[in-house]
Amino acid sequence: MSIRRRRIIGIAAACAAALLCAAGCGMNSDHAEEESAQAESSVATEETVEIPIILMVSATTGIKSDEALVDAFNETYEGRYHLDVEWVMETEEEERQNMKRLNVTDELPSILTSLRLLPTFYNRMIEEERVEDLSSYINGDEEWKGMIEEAVLESVTEEDGSIYLAPESTMAFSCSGIFWNEELFAEAGIDDFPQTWEEFWECCDRLQAAGITPLALHTEGTAWAPMLIATAKAAETEEGAAFLRTLYPDTYQNETGEEIAETLVKLFSYTTEDAMYEDFDVAYTHFFSGEAAMIANGYWMIEAIPEEMADTIRFSAFPGNVLISSPETFGWAVVSSYSEEVRAGAVEFLKFRTQKNLEEKEVLFADGGEAGSQALADYLEAYSGAGQFIPNYQANWNSVLQEETLGTYLPLLVEGEITVEEFTAAEDESIAKFNAEN
Repeated sequence: MSIRRRRIIGIAAACAAALLCAAGCGMNSDHAEEESAQAESSVATEETVEIPIILMVSATTGIKSDEALVDAFNETYEGRYHLDVEWVMETEEEERQNMKRLNVTDELPSILTSLRLLPTFYNRMIEEERVEDLSSYINGDEEWKGMIEEAVLESVTEEDGSIYLAPESTMAFSCSGIFWNEELFAEAGIDDFPQTWEEFWECCDRLQAAGITPLALHTEGTAWAPMLIATAKAAETEEGAAFLRTLYPDTYQNETGEEIAETLVKLFSYTTEDAMYEDFDVAYTHFFSGEAAMIANGYWMIEAIPEEMADTIRFSAFPGNVLISSPETFGWAVVSSYSEEVRAGAVEFLKFRTQKNLEEKEVLFADGGEAGSQALADYLEAYSGAGQFIPNYQANWNSVLQEETLGTYLPLLVEGEITVEEFTAAEDESIAKFNAEN
């Protein structure tokens, strides 16, 4: 059933009223009106409220995101609410563009799952009152608010106290680090994941010397994997960490911006030949085919680890004991244009999501991930012992830079066709274009 089907309650009620009027021509008009109103009320009460939502199917694994959550909600609220899911397989860029397109055509689902990954679009949706302020729901519900970690709630709360993104309970499952292949490391004589950046580059050299490709990288889709590593590297200085926390930096032509560019060039000297102009799925395939020893990604990739590699794939924080996390990017918004019944159901689902996230954390941390893969146990240990959390660049950098500049200029930088200075200048041009468009 398509998410574009709207307000079935009102349609069913109208049909029922019309039938009653046609059948009651000989009845007293007042009595007929009373019967019609009762029938309409009955239909509205008994009809399940459909909650349209778009969720992703991983292009790399075929796994439906949050499928277990959807099934649990639909079972719990059977007869009252039903999540009407449209499963789509899109690249990150396609998902962003489709969200904007559906907004223009007024065909958005009732719940938006990736809104905060588009900072400008997010702010525009707030200004145009296209998404609900959820602060009264969350702050007025002690049970719901009590489920949310203070740092997570703070991340989704605007300066005026409004909340447009219903968060998960914890930031424990929103972190990114590096997955690595223990068998390939062993082939190169490496026993442990490097703890410092100097050791990291030495590790890459040793892997390469052993005929093993160190890193699985790509340049499309905001260059996710290499950008995670490059920004984590920049966080080793106070100036770099402060820069990464800045929303919409006004220039990249500074020491940190140049360092990130230089790190990117170095990273691509350790990757596959087909890393240029490709998206994450290519890097993913190289890693899980055993053709590359490391890939940067987040907690969510753990469920995609093949069963036969469950004891081989490991997870570590970035050198310097750094994890990347922006819990606000995992907050989901409710679209304001839907009926009160649909919006109420959407809010109920978002509270349900917070609860399930809390339960997941409690179960996993209780046994240290022993029932899962080695990477899961590694992740929980890394999260508990992390020395520094830094923001995801996607949450703070302008959309032009992410969606256009990186894909166009990063390959040119890596292939030596432009300099670091020219690359950072192109990044600054994205700022001017972004400001002009907004």
